[in-house]
Amino acid sequence: MRAILRIKCTQFMRHPWTFLIFTAMAIGFALMIGGTGGNSSITVPITITDDSIRSTSIIESLQQSTAFEFKEMDQEEMEQVIEKHKAEVGVQLNEDNFQLIVGVNSFNTQLVESTIRQAYMNHSQQQNILNAANITNEEQAEALLNNMNQAVNQPIFTIDYNNFQNTETKQYNSTFQGLFGYSLFFIIYTICYNVLPILLDKKDGIWDRMILSPVKKWEMYTANLIFSFFQGYIQTVLIFSIFKFIFKVDFHEKFMSTLTLLIPYVFTIVALAIFITATVRTVQQFNAVVPIVAVSMAMIGGAFWPLEIVESPLLITLSKINPLTYGMEILKGAVLYNYSFEQLLYPISILLLMGVVMMGIGIHFMERRHI
Repeated sequence: MRAILRIKCTQFMRHPWTFLIFTAMAIGFALMIGGTGGNSSITVPITITDDSIRSTSIIESLQQSTAFEFKEMDQEEMEQVIEKHKAEVGVQLNEDNFQLIVGVNSFNTQLVESTIRQAYMNHSQQQNILNAANITNEEQAEALLNNMNQAVNQPIFTIDYNNFQNTETKQYNSTFQGLFGYSLFFIIYTICYNVLPILLDKKDGIWDRMILSPVKKWEMYTANLIFSFFQGYIQTVLIFSIFKFIFKVDFHEKFMSTLTLLIPYVFTIVALAIFITATVRTVQQFNAVVPIVAVSMAMIGGAFWPLEIVESPLLITLSKINPLTYGMEILKGAVLYNYSFEQLLYPISILLLMGVVMMGIGIHFMERRHI
């Protein structure tokens, strides 16, 4: 078995192009469809004309904004940024007022103005409170403002509100939809074309000669399956790692859990590849069946678009016997919905059951007929 794995690894090192092409295609499609999901805030250049503003709560309020990222620069640089259309609007912060420098009059301009006006109003309110309290000591002023902020953050009564959406409403995230969908889709091609050599070896008679050698038959199957599994798994780990560490996609602290939860899906796709290899007789048939199966699984299983928008009862029924459906359910459940392991146990069990059944049927067909 070790010798077979060594040969497989050597062949992969000499010809890694299939692996690299499918990996690059998965990354490319995920970027085109979903984007990177990085920092979605809009950069707004600001110029501070009075240094006394730096010590006020105005800057602190602007830094806490989640919709905009206020970046300080000098007046000339800000004007150049706006002229080159790298920013829609810039802001000049004065001691008692501010001035907008508008490059593109859009809805964001109004939001920027509202955000800055609110920061100035909060600062003015604090100053009025300090003046009314007749406090000139800096420590006393800071203590009073801290008490006021605590009172605001811990009000006497709270208000609960509900909307028309129930708690079971599905979330849609274009980044994870593209990333998960196309990663699981291209795994199918990678694994299937790694199992294809079994069909070629049987057709060329190499399989029969290996059976006559000291290598046991179960070792032959195990070596091929292990190599196919790890190549598909490493491809997905590589794709997810690129999105996390290069494109800064936030996996909501579930990155390692996501990689672990991929194992049942990869195992099931290996079993599916064995089943396809056992049911076709020629390489031409294999090349025709794999794209049909892969694309059908992606369309029905929710890789190309969310399964929640599908209304056809027939397609919903077909998705229940689709491994990709449960792969997407596991990944979305872990990252988007923060499901516990107990909640993810059902799709994991279905994938393992599918894998065992397809693996058993596939190996049985391979042993019963001679290609």
